[in-house]
Amino acid sequence: MKGYLAFVLHAHLPYVHHPEYETFLEERWLFEGILETYIPLLRMAESLKKDKIPFRLTLSLSPPLLNMLADIHLKEKFQNHLLGLIELSQKEIIRTKGTPFEALAKLYHNQFLQTLDFWTVWEGNLIEAFKQQQDSFEFITTCATHGFLPAYREYPQAIGSQIRIGMEYFYSQMGFYPKGMWLPECAYFPGLDKILYQEGVGYFFVERHGLQYACPMPENGVYSPIYTPEGVAVFGRDPLSSEKVWSGEVGYPGHPYYREFYRDVGYDLDFEYVKPYINPDGMRCNTGIK
Repeated sequence: MKGYLAFVLHAHLPYVHHPEYETFLEERWLFEGILETYIPLLRMAESLKKDKIPFRLTLSLSPPLLNMLADIHLKEKFQNHLLGLIELSQKEIIRTKGTPFEALAKLYHNQFLQTLDFWTVWEGNLIEAFKQQQDSFEFITTCATHGFLPAYREYPQAIGSQIRIGMEYFYSQMGFYPKGMWLPECAYFPGLDKILYQEGVGYFFVERHGLQYACPMPENGVYSPIYTPEGVAVFGRDPLSSEKVWSGEVGYPGHPYYREFYRDVGYDLDFEYVKPYINPDGMRCNTGIK
């Protein structure tokens, strides 16, 4: 029997935007995502195409994230943040010269410069960069505010609005309607498929128990999709591969070969040295250099 493997990535961040401040701590969530996830993903896609290596993956882009990626003020703030990291990494090359950490400082410096090159080529328009990958990416979305839908089960109109506005905002930014939807927290309740069907959603995803405890129980568990009574397809997450990504005990986040996320120069180095690159009020925070 021939099998198929689907790589599905969900890109979402809570909406944070404070134009009244030159810098705002929580906006770094977006900058970190752009720097360490979205641009590397796009660069990887371009590299595979250049090498004529075919690939397919599904990427969910949430409405709050799309809105932040399109915001001109946040784009300016990210560029300033990136320029600061280039400056800091250059200082790190000097500080670590002749030590085992010199190679790491150079690695970060080169990565930041490559990120700046990519950002400049696309003029900060990552949405357009994603749109150019439609031949390899299956783009889907999620609810308007990433609301936990079972909490609104007594208010079907609110659920319909969450789904509809999410789909419409995705269309406004990407130029087409998505076929599928990533349910916030993969949370489902009986009857939700009817609303999804009414709003034009063709498929969605649930956690393992969402399929394992279905009635009737699927013969193949999470390893094949099923259809709801409304004809909407349901895909389950594979628990083992998910643990490899998320778990600090059995996954790569806790493996000693990978970076320790919380060992950042923003916390570890002298305060006066990192002061220009942390929060303006002096509160230490992650810079991105581990």
